[in-house]
Amino acid sequence: MTTPEQVRPGQILPVDVDAVPAVELGPGIHVRMLPGMEGIRTWVIDLAPGAEWPDLDVHDTYGEAYFVVRGELIEGDRVHGPGTYVAFGADTSHRPRSETGVRAFGFNYDV
Repeated sequence: MTTPEQVRPGQILPVDVDAVPAVELGPGIHVRMLPGMEGIRTWVIDLAPGAEWPDLDVHDTYGEAYFVVRGELIEGDRVHGPGTYVAFGADTSHRPRSETGVRAFGFNYDV
C-alpha cells in the first residue's frame, strides 16, 4: 500500500508505521511521513545512537511538536525520555540529537 499524504474526510486509515518507507535525512536519521490532516504534516523520526540533526531546524511562522516513543532525544542540555511531549512555537529553533537512539512521533503545523 502506498501511504497517502492526507486522510480524507470520513476516512479511517490505520497505518503500520514500520511499513512506511523511511527517507534518510542525514547519517543515522530516518523519517517516515505519515498521513496528516489539512495544515498538519505528521511524521515519525528515528535517530541512531550518536546522531544529530544535520542543521538548525527553524520554525519561523508555524510550530512543531513531537512525542518521544522510545529512547532519548536531547535538545540543548535537556534530555527528553519516553512519554515526553515537546512543543515548539513560531519563532523557535532547535537541533535535536540522541546518544541512545530515539523514535519520536511528531507534527508540523503549516496552516
